[in-house]
Amino acid sequence: MKQANEMKYITAVVLAGILWGFMGLFRRNLAKAGIDAGGIVFLRCGLAALLLFLTLLLKDRSALKIRLRDLWCFAGTGICSMLFLSYCYYQAMNYMSLSAAAILLYTAPMIVVALSSILFRETLTKRKLLAMALAFLGCCLVSGVGSSARLSAAGILYGLGSGFGYALYSIFARFALERGYSSLTVTFYTCLFASLGAAMIWGAREPLTQMISSPESLGWSLGIAFFTGYLAYLLYTYGLTGLETGKASIFANVEPVVAAIVGIVIFREPMTPMNLSGILCVLAAVLLLSGYSSGEKKTQ
Repeated sequence: MKQANEMKYITAVVLAGILWGFMGLFRRNLAKAGIDAGGIVFLRCGLAALLLFLTLLLKDRSALKIRLRDLWCFAGTGICSMLFLSYCYYQAMNYMSLSAAAILLYTAPMIVVALSSILFRETLTKRKLLAMALAFLGCCLVSGVGSSARLSAAGILYGLGSGFGYALYSIFARFALERGYSSLTVTFYTCLFASLGAAMIWGAREPLTQMISSPESLGWSLGIAFFTGYLAYLLYTYGLTGLETGKASIFANVEPVVAAIVGIVIFREPMTPMNLSGILCVLAAVLLLSGYSSGEKKTQ
């Protein structure tokens, strides 16, 4: 019964990862419509926030209420995480393949380990050090170090920045969930704070004008907001209510796989043995770090 109950949370996180894997498809088509990274962040988060607001109005208006002393949790998930993560991720896609951008995003668990050792004085075990070494090797391979491919320092930095932002989401969202807020509430205020931040930094008029300039741009805007914002974050945050943060991050690792498939099938991006080796190294590092292998629970 316990395993069956846990499966619904696992399924939610896996579905979220699959939806995030299509981010590049929406992002590149919106870029063709002339909408830059900042505008896409605003449209994705703003439209998702509107959908969530309507959902809460119909389902549970009391879930809109939050305590002022908890605002920092939602500022963390919205501005420090979603806003920063989205902008860095979209920018990374301008400098490298979708699979490379996605795998750099999944350095998040390693970033958590590094921050925890500094901020919370957590012990760096042999397992953690080995996982971080594997992750570093994987990032080098997936970004083309040592090959004839042109390296972009900006792309790598943006990719690592997206991983840092992703790491912060699980931390701040966990704080909010432990304070009794529902996954709907957390997701709504995350998107609201992120959209307000994007509007203040990059403005709202231009991306809204570009969004309604053609049926195509409107469709891609609504798609990225609904599938990769509204639905994906609802699923992932719901999964966090029944899974450990580290375990949830493992199941969300379908994202770089889906992103790689999208890049290869739709955008004809090459997949070299070096790229594939890098992806496998990073995924192996995440599994090793979280301590789950072949369905077994982690041990230190």
